[in-house]
Amino acid sequence: MPSPVRVRFAPSPTGFLHVGSGHSALANWLVARHTGGEFLLRIEDTDAERDRPELIQNVLDMLEWLGLKWDNTPPRQSERHDLYAGAAAKLLADGAVYPCECTGEQVQARNKEAGGKPGYDGFCRDRGLEPGPGRALRFRTPREGRTGWTDLVRGEISFANADIEDFVVQRSNGAPMFLLANAFDDADMGITHVIRGEDHVNSTPKYLLLLGALGLTAPEAFAHMPLLVNEGRKKLSKRRDDVSMADYRDRGYLPEAMVNYLALLGWGPDDGVEVRPIAEIVERYRLEDVNASPAFFDQKKLTFVNAEKIRALPVDEFIDRATPFLALGEPAVEALRSMAVEVQERVRTLAEVEPMIEFLVVDEPVMDEASWTKAVTKGKAVPEMLAATVARLDALPADGWVPDQIEAAVRSAAVDAGIVNAEGEPQLSKAQGPVRVAISGRTVGPPLWESLAVLGRARTIDRLRAMQGKLD
Repeated sequence: MPSPVRVRFAPSPTGFLHVGSGHSALANWLVARHTGGEFLLRIEDTDAERDRPELIQNVLDMLEWLGLKWDNTPPRQSERHDLYAGAAAKLLADGAVYPCECTGEQVQARNKEAGGKPGYDGFCRDRGLEPGPGRALRFRTPREGRTGWTDLVRGEISFANADIEDFVVQRSNGAPMFLLANAFDDADMGITHVIRGEDHVNSTPKYLLLLGALGLTAPEAFAHMPLLVNEGRKKLSKRRDDVSMADYRDRGYLPEAMVNYLALLGWGPDDGVEVRPIAEIVERYRLEDVNASPAFFDQKKLTFVNAEKIRALPVDEFIDRATPFLALGEPAVEALRSMAVEVQERVRTLAEVEPMIEFLVVDEPVMDEASWTKAVTKGKAVPEMLAATVARLDALPADGWVPDQIEAAVRSAAVDAGIVNAEGEPQLSKAQGPVRVAISGRTVGPPLWESLAVLGRARTIDRLRAMQGKLD
């Protein structure tokens, strides 16, 4: 067993938990649980203008939904400004930072005039300004040497210090910048492994330089997880892509399916078995096995994993999990209980459950136009099949309204209607289409014979006759 680690996930109130941040949170949680270490949370709410407290609650709710329980009372950076001010004062006293009064517009104008590269040009580095209102503090980046680290996912990474601009650590209003608060808090919390997204690679040398200037111990290891991309191989975007964790929950995805699938983005178990209990993923997960290449967030594969997880549920648990998605209330719950096994084998998400059993609850099924066209408009001998089915089902004895006898009756009706193959055998694939649409309004659903058994003789025959009336 590897040595226990201390990792952190640091959400900001400027965004909800999406699949990208969920992926990073999961990687931290898996490493902590794999080593018997600690998974810590920290609320990074230093941006008062953009912070929305309700989004932090979304993040916490979604982490709990995923089962990623944290091991601390999350500190808030907004309550630690005095600590960051003290760190900035130390940097100033040691000459590691200097006051700067340049605005962003001035920096851009100088760069444009000089034809230089974007970024701060060091204008105030040697002006000897005193700190005061309207003046930010910039880090005095070394001009020589390189800053680097060994990344558990990407290997050796280093940056020439000459290519790192003198970055701001404290705003002109005295508020700390993210980098200062982030580096200080990691050291203060004793974080041993920093596990985060690829987009933080370029800020890591600044983070290391800050820790060195503050005399604080750097983490033992870094791991920058692969970028998540859409099917067009573009970085997932909250504005463009379907990434909200809450949306997936509300559409009937199981948390264990989401966790299982997110773990597979950039990583795979050595035995090739992808759909498995989370305890087994914890046991096998290693950052050294994560691939640095961008990982495609494939909703079809997520849905496949979800369907597998649904099928693995005990039937009673499946009913309990599906119940919140049944808008039709207790009648729908009773209908589901009567066909739970058949429905469980066919749905991919919990939100698909009610549409599959709705016909058992409502007085008249909602007719799907595409299903009508396929099974009725383009169907073979539909009037004859409906008439024969009504006759055959109506003739069943009182104790004969059971799935196998219902099936036998519909088979006989197909022969009566002439829907047979060259050998005179009934073509059920064609014959049962209009029957299914008549009773459920759709061409897909749970097994037909079991559906008719639950629907009952009277309601089944009434719906078949209603279909005949529509054809007339």
